Amino acid sequence: MTTYSHRETIPILPERRNNTEVFCTYLMLDTQNCPPLIKWQNIPALKRNFELYQKHNQTFRQLLSQQNTIQSLSMFWRNIIIASAPILEEWEPKNSRKLALQHLASLFEKNCYYASKKVWLNSQDRSWDEYLSSARIFVYSSDNLVKVLKSYDEAQATLDTYLQQTLIKEIKNYQICKFSQWRLVVKKSDKELREALQRAGYQEPYISQCIFARKYFQQVYRFNKVQNPALRKSGDKWLEPDSEDFQAATECYNAEKSLSCAPHEVSAGSSISIEQMQAWMKTSIEALKKYDQVIIYSSENIQNVSPIIQPQDSDKLWDASEPEIISLEAEESDSEANPLLNQTKLDFHEQLDRLKPDQHKILLLYYGVGLKQKQLETQLGTSQSAISRRLNTIKKQLLRTLIQQSQPQAWVTNYVVEWLHKDFRAPRRSDLIEAALVQSTKKLTVEAQHILFRRYGQQLNEQQIASQFGLSLLDIKTIIAESQHKLQAYLIKELPLWEKEYVEEWLKSFYYSKICLAHEHLNLSLEIAYDWETMDKIVEECLKILISQKKGE
Repeated sequence: MTTYSHRETIPILPERRNNTEVFCTYLMLDTQNCPPLIKWQNIPALKRNFELYQKHNQTFRQLLSQQNTIQSLSMFWRNIIIASAPILEEWEPKNSRKLALQHLASLFEKNCYYASKKVWLNSQDRSWDEYLSSARIFVYSSDNLVKVLKSYDEAQATLDTYLQQTLIKEIKNYQICKFSQWRLVVKKSDKELREALQRAGYQEPYISQCIFARKYFQQVYRFNKVQNPALRKSGDKWLEPDSEDFQAATECYNAEKSLSCAPHEVSAGSSISIEQMQAWMKTSIEALKKYDQVIIYSSENIQNVSPIIQPQDSDKLWDASEPEIISLEAEESDSEANPLLNQTKLDFHEQLDRLKPDQHKILLLYYGVGLKQKQLETQLGTSQSAISRRLNTIKKQLLRTLIQQSQPQAWVTNYVVEWLHKDFRAPRRSDLIEAALVQSTKKLTVEAQHILFRRYGQQLNEQQIASQFGLSLLDIKTIIAESQHKLQAYLIKELPLWEKEYVEEWLKSFYYSKICLAHEHLNLSLEIAYDWETMDKIVEECLKILISQKKGE
């Protein structure tokens, strides 16, 4: 962290030249120079969105000509964000709320600067850029920003003034160490912690175990330290946890790891020690610190908005995570299921090679771009019922192909046995078959679950398990064999549902990959805000790619 010793070392904030820059750039602190410099970095996705509204929205154009343009445009974006059920125009991007939030965050970059500067000039307990970082973390949190926008009263002050006052309060909270590393690990959501651990390179089952452990540390630490009036008053510094806190959290973890609400990866693992609990919390803190730094200082994360929405996606505000594409082909395995999937993939390609360009176009727009059937009706000039019939016809063809290939009695038995031995502790949740097997273990008796967790999770041999449960070796072998048969029967029962879902996910993955390739060929960003003309160009390029691949070019 850079340390500033006198006022003159705070870099000067450059002016932004026009309205587009005010709402479409983010602040970049260049500490390589001495003194450090501030630069405004363009966000192409926001600039395109700004120009899109300028072109198609008459109200927006009128606001640009008003005297108090910044406040007017701020309220324009705010109204999009807080509207309960906004009705989008045909040209508007589906993630309009998310983009509106980012336009306002761009505006508020200067408020982060001035708020942090004001606090630092009065108290230099920490470096100015550390105060700046805390302000930007607040602004780039969708929950924080939406809360501020909803509580804002236009009659009291301009929106950016109101936001700046809020930031000063937040920075002062940070200044008195309210935002300690323990507050970080307690306050962050499970989703944020999972993403932070993933970015730090951790994998399952470690991630699920760490999140489950944090759950009990949160409860114990809040009760013992944060909300204990004998030790801490509201607004005071968060205290360091002690050995009793970690011990209590460890005991909770071990007592509840075998409950049905516990993640499979946790139940399959062993009981933990107080040292393991401490290590997990330390890992969480370090991962979250790096995660916040990446969120604030990386232009990729600030711009992480994709207009390509998968079918049935909700319009969540500022969800930085990419939706996971469920795939059965992500990792190689020695199981007999993989040859089936590989052959199915080849057969699927043969089926798609027989499709006509207009059929491909529907699939590209529906699965690749993520348009709804009603939008396709407008775009293609074809009734929604006709579009639905065409989609169902294609999916039925692929489903028949999959059913012909899938002879479950020939491979399910070996697949289940191999999964138990190799992947039981850390199943791939993105794999539909493994996800089904995880669910099937929850349908076994509690005794059978505990025996499987010890046999395949903790890698105990059958004699050790028999000693722990006070049963004979034959009893343990019988319970394990019966459990395997039940898992196999459950999987065979679930396969028809899995087959339908697999077809859906395969089509999403296939056509989305073609859309991405078309963007690359046309030198377009995936963050582009679509208009129909651009979409037609992308689809046309996709069709060229499909034809060339069919010919083997």
